[in-house]
Amino acid sequence: MDEIVKQALAKWPNVPHCTGWLLLDRRGQWRLRDDAAQAAGEIGTPIRHEALLGFINRNYESDADGQWFFQNGPQRVYVELVYTPWLVRLHATDGALHMTDQTGAAFEPVEAYIDDEGGILFADDTSPARVAALHDHDLDLFANHASLDDAGTRGIFHWRDGVDLPVQPIARADVAARFGFVASPASRAAAKQD
Repeated sequence: MDEIVKQALAKWPNVPHCTGWLLLDRRGQWRLRDDAAQAAGEIGTPIRHEALLGFINRNYESDADGQWFFQNGPQRVYVELVYTPWLVRLHATDGALHMTDQTGAAFEPVEAYIDDEGGILFADDTSPARVAALHDHDLDLFANHASLDDAGTRGIFHWRDGVDLPVQPIARADVAARFGFVASPASRAAAKQD
């Protein structure tokens, strides 16, 4: 977390939280959702400002309930997740595979999954485990390094020399509960008010 954010939290500890205004899409893009986008159920406008993207990426965390947020100074801006809290890109460099998350940080998978819609997921060994969906542009590269059964529901991902990850099936509807995150803090907040 940025030092300026820590100072703002100390100075103004009781600023109300914000929900519904920030979304992480299926390709790892941060999107702003104004009132009109929220009312229409749209995903919003992509953020393109590099300094703002860097600020969001450095101050992206989760709370004890599994809700992901961006700490914007003293205000916690909860993030709507189209799928998972993390998105990864798969790269082949000098014959070796590497993964980076949407913040640009290295991601080291220890588990691999394929969901019932054909999406590929990876989990790391942090506690709690971070789960990340593979960017759809990288499915071919994944397929070139995977051996799946005829049904395409399980197999092996050849991650590194001598490191093969079993690819396990998972239902998309079960991912949030399995990995302990809340996909829509706005819906959760609305349900609490009812």
